[in-house]
Amino acid sequence: MPWYLVLIIVILVGGGAFAGGMYYGMKRRQQISEAAIGSAEEEAKRIVNEAYKAAEARKKEVLLEGKDEIHRLRNESDKELRERRNEVQRQERRIQQKEETLDKKLENYEKKEEQLNNKIKQAEARLAETEELKRCQMDLMERISGFTAEQAKEHLLKSLDSELVHEKAAKIMEIEQQTKDEANEKARNIISLAIQRCAADHVAEATVSVVVLPNDEMKGRIIGREGRNIRALETATGVDLIIDDTPEAITLSSFDPVRREIARIALERLITDGRIHPARIEEMVDKARREVEATIKAEGEKTVLEAGVIGLHHELVKTLGRLRYRTSYGQNVLKHSLEVSFIAGLMASELGLDPASARRAGLLHDIGKALDHDIEGSHVSIGVDVARKYKEHESIIHAIHAHHGDVEAQTVLACLVQAADAISAARPGARRENVENYIKRLQKLEEIANSFPGVERCFAIQAGREVRVMIKPEVVKDEGMILVARDICNRIENELEYPGQIKVNLIRESRAVEYAK
Repeated sequence: MPWYLVLIIVILVGGGAFAGGMYYGMKRRQQISEAAIGSAEEEAKRIVNEAYKAAEARKKEVLLEGKDEIHRLRNESDKELRERRNEVQRQERRIQQKEETLDKKLENYEKKEEQLNNKIKQAEARLAETEELKRCQMDLMERISGFTAEQAKEHLLKSLDSELVHEKAAKIMEIEQQTKDEANEKARNIISLAIQRCAADHVAEATVSVVVLPNDEMKGRIIGREGRNIRALETATGVDLIIDDTPEAITLSSFDPVRREIARIALERLITDGRIHPARIEEMVDKARREVEATIKAEGEKTVLEAGVIGLHHELVKTLGRLRYRTSYGQNVLKHSLEVSFIAGLMASELGLDPASARRAGLLHDIGKALDHDIEGSHVSIGVDVARKYKEHESIIHAIHAHHGDVEAQTVLACLVQAADAISAARPGARRENVENYIKRLQKLEEIANSFPGVERCFAIQAGREVRVMIKPEVVKDEGMILVARDICNRIENELEYPGQIKVNLIRESRAVEYAK
């Protein structure tokens, strides 16, 4: 037999055996699966039966618990109902007692009202009797005197008026003079006490606008090639640098004192460092600006703390710090504001007012001067706008508005700030005035006094704080001197600007000279 037939027979026999094995395996698996499904169904039925029995048992337990809870709640409700019923009964008894008491009081009031009505009737009867008696007496007096009541009253008033005119005038003058003396004395005491207790630093400062150079060669380095360094410095700071023939010095010119201070610090550091070029200039200016801003904030916080003012907006504190670099006639405005705050607070304490409000108004009265280089308008109007922006009280805003007389002072606080501002500005050494303006003010003062008829000569003395006027006795009488003095004061107030007050002293005298020969 050929070998390939043997191979085919072997393959067929193997295939048949494999097919038989597969059929037997599949049959066996089917039997096992059917047995497993049957046991699973029985297990499921058992589990369902057990779950049903457990649910029935749980149901009975829940029903029992519910019945117990209902019984408990019912007992609590019955108890609460009994308590409320008892409380209502107590309230009813109390109300009944109050009603009985009110009935008794009402009965007593009715009795008293009846008694009062009886007394009123008796009083009315007696009043009518008195009026009748008075009328009879008046008729008798009119018949005896020959005057009616109106005629007698008029005659008496005329006689009294003529007798009392002089005494009335003298008494009025005496009271006015006494009141004036007492008011002046009290005002002087309050102001002098406030000045004595004021502890502000009385130092007048001037903003530095000149930078000293180590040598004149430094001017060329500051100017730089084709002026690039000086242009960079002026652009970064907003300050004009004036380099002239002044030896070893450069002048900084700017209306803004803060910018001028930044430029001064940056320029001094550039000179010390020696590296002067546009990039280094911008770096130094930025550092100087941060330093000045930190100084401004620190000065503002220090001043607020020293003045004892609390609750001030942080932007107002920074704005106050800017006043450190602002001067007025040589007087540092921040020191002036602190001084005004102290004086106003002390005067308010002496008058029994709120010193905290007075110190706050005094500290903020010149706040507009910190911004008048950046915003159009007077420092008063700027200060009012700033204070209103940061929600200051209306009394503080009014004091700021009225401290230079832009509006009439309506509160005592505004008057205190006016007085404190004048005291701080007018005290000796507070402000410096150049000679030209000083001479012009004295000349204008004498010119105003000489312009009135009847003035013979006048002299401005006491550094312009007093003008002494010689009056022609044949032109101006004694009673007319008061009017002349008042007119001169009005002209001075309207036409001159001056710190403090000016005394107008009129002198009138008649002299008779004869020579014995």
